[in-house]
Amino acid sequence: MTEIVLTLISAALINNFVLQWPLGVDPLLQASAEPQVARRRIHALGIATSCLMLLCSLLGYGLYQALLVPLGLTSLQLFVFLPLGVLLIAPLLKLLTRMLPGLPFDGLWPLLLGNAGVLGALLLAVQANRGITYSLALGLGAGLGFWLVLSLFSDLRQRILNNDVPLPFRGLPIDLISAGLMAVAFLGFNGLLNP
Repeated sequence: MTEIVLTLISAALINNFVLQWPLGVDPLLQASAEPQVARRRIHALGIATSCLMLLCSLLGYGLYQALLVPLGLTSLQLFVFLPLGVLLIAPLLKLLTRMLPGLPFDGLWPLLLGNAGVLGALLLAVQANRGITYSLALGLGAGLGFWLVLSLFSDLRQRILNNDVPLPFRGLPIDLISAGLMAVAFLGFNGLLNP
């Protein structure tokens, strides 16, 4: 149980997929619309990404252990994991739209398709080879960490819009500087867990 909690905290805060490894940075740097619409869209994307990572971790680890390892085809893991993530996006978005009708899940398909964090979570879980619980904890932690960074960056972007930013830094430059500073802030979590 302790290993599961430590893996969740580590994937969400310490080894964040967006800030530590640049996986899934595309949604972070997209321009936002009005604050209320952007906030609802970010929460919809965070929920969808967390659910997709959790579902892909479960099914991907099962396919790896039940199909690829017995047949000796472990080198083909990328060719199994990539279509798995793609095939799960549309049904997951339909299910989430039905379950949470207040959030805008329409139009998230390209963002989920281009999110390398889903594939990264699968590959890291298989490489560690610590079991299904580790795989699920890593997928859920990575998804929750992705959602946390998206929410924090959205709030930071709204604060920047209300300030006077010099002309050369407006737009993407200040966003990249802000993302870098947020990554440095998340480095403070490195000493949180000691083995």
